[in-house]
Amino acid sequence: MSDAHDVLVSASILNADFSRLDRVVHKMERAGVDRLHLDVMDGHFVDNITFGPDVVAAFRRLTEMPLDVHLMISEPARYIDRFIDAGPQTITFHVETTEGREEKSAAIEAIHAARMGAGLAVSPDTPVSAIEHWLHELDVIMIMSVYPGWGGQGFIPETAPKIGEARARLSAAGRGGLVHVDGGVNSKTAEIVGRHGIDVCVVGSALFQRGQDASDEVDLVKSLARQGFEAAAAGTY
Repeated sequence: MSDAHDVLVSASILNADFSRLDRVVHKMERAGVDRLHLDVMDGHFVDNITFGPDVVAAFRRLTEMPLDVHLMISEPARYIDRFIDAGPQTITFHVETTEGREEKSAAIEAIHAARMGAGLAVSPDTPVSAIEHWLHELDVIMIMSVYPGWGGQGFIPETAPKIGEARARLSAAGRGGLVHVDGGVNSKTAEIVGRHGIDVCVVGSALFQRGQDASDEVDLVKSLARQGFEAAAAGTY
């Protein structure tokens, strides 16, 4: 995290109205989010099914905001070229996939060859140490604070310390990557993740609730995450 304790918000569109993606994008732009988080699910790695690279490409045409693609699919290396062609800024896939070390390394190499950021995600029951082999190659470590597959789940507090561990590992590696936290992050949990040094808060359901002002939620998440960071730095929490 920077000296200014900057915290970014990446809007997960999992619970958005897919009948009008243009409206969703413009709403998020007006709300002041920094990035869009696109969850790709295959019905195999997780039970849910969402969309593929064509929809990612559609988002690319609709906005200049950075796109973070989160692959919750069983064989990311097999499909990595198609997602690269869709034009996101970062592509993150799960360390728990059954593809071997060589396939994972090849996918990361392909992402970097396309001048995009590469990331690995760890589910709630997976230790951060599982990504150790690729640590010097990662631009993103994504800490899942819910079990992957469905939006609207509650934040799992026990996952929060993994944020600080991931931050420390990235700093030690000298890679300069960012730690994202994904799942149940909102104005009620932002201070918790801020205490552990989060860089990017993935916020989903809270931005699409009827009657909820998305810009207020974005401002609150950023403000409370920074307060948590500062309280931890001062040792006052």
